[in-house]
Amino acid sequence: MLSKNIKTIRKMKGLSQEELAVKLNVVRQTVSKWENGLSVPDSDMLICISQQLETPVCELLGETVSESEADDLKKLGQKLELINLQLARKKAAAKKVAHWFFIILFAVTLTACCVLIVLNSPYLGWDFSDAETAVMGTAFHAFEWLYIRLAPAIVILTSIGIFLTRSKR
Repeated sequence: MLSKNIKTIRKMKGLSQEELAVKLNVVRQTVSKWENGLSVPDSDMLICISQQLETPVCELLGETVSESEADDLKKLGQKLELINLQLARKKAAAKKVAHWFFIILFAVTLTACCVLIVLNSPYLGWDFSDAETAVMGTAFHAFEWLYIRLAPAIVILTSIGIFLTRSKR
């Protein structure tokens, strides 16, 4: 049963013995021996075969897979392929959004840094005896103090994010 099931499922997946052998890191003759019942894969290899053929181990070991079950499996495979395609599109869209988020955050960080350099810490010239300017000066100073410490990390992390989310063509 195992030998017939491996052969039937391999063919349903459109794989040659050579292609399955490459995926399992074995030689083609090993796959041929399994399919002809001349040898049996060990438990670890059986799990690998199951993963590569996208079939539960119990199905490989169970009854012989019939052609009607093969059609059902083909339909199920097509549905799963469609779902995988949709998930891949969502993942690509999310990656694109993340990429642009990192680019915008990088640009905003550098722009804010340039603005702070051009302003040359104006809060130092403010009249702190006046309550309104003292509060605003203190708030601006706190922002600048925190920003200057966080900006290098933000620039580095956004640069890494931009690099990791770039589209590879």
